[in-house]
Amino acid sequence: MKRAMGLTVTLLILASLAFAAYVRLAPSDPARWHVPLAAGADTDPWDQVVPMEGAAALRLSPAKGAPADLLTRLDTIALATPRTTRLAGSPEEGRITWVTRSRLWGFPDYTTAEARPDGLYIHARLRFGKSDMGVNAARLTDWLSRL
Repeated sequence: MKRAMGLTVTLLILASLAFAAYVRLAPSDPARWHVPLAAGADTDPWDQVVPMEGAAALRLSPAKGAPADLLTRLDTIALATPRTTRLAGSPEEGRITWVTRSRLWGFPDYTTAEARPDGLYIHARLRFGKSDMGVNAARLTDWLSRL
């Protein structure tokens, strides 16, 4: 009985470690994550973070600044955020996608910002699961406060 219990605990630990390794090491394909933002984003209210299930959106009006300038400033803010790296894009391209990983497990969240003539559109979303527990909306709110 003790041996079976020890084996079960060992298997659970190994499964947890395998899951953690997969989450941290799974490749992030720019072709999947660094894509133009959906047209539906143009109905979101201006200059407000819109929380969604597993995601959040924000569109900044030209009143906040020129979209290209906002994107450049946002890139600096994003790259100063802990555990955040640029996956693809650049201010010159007009679209950037960043990956921000959670502290404990390293879950990746993808945030794409796109400069359009009418404003800067930002979409943050999780990769694994259905609920991000509000972290994407919180990140966008923080970034907005620093712009």
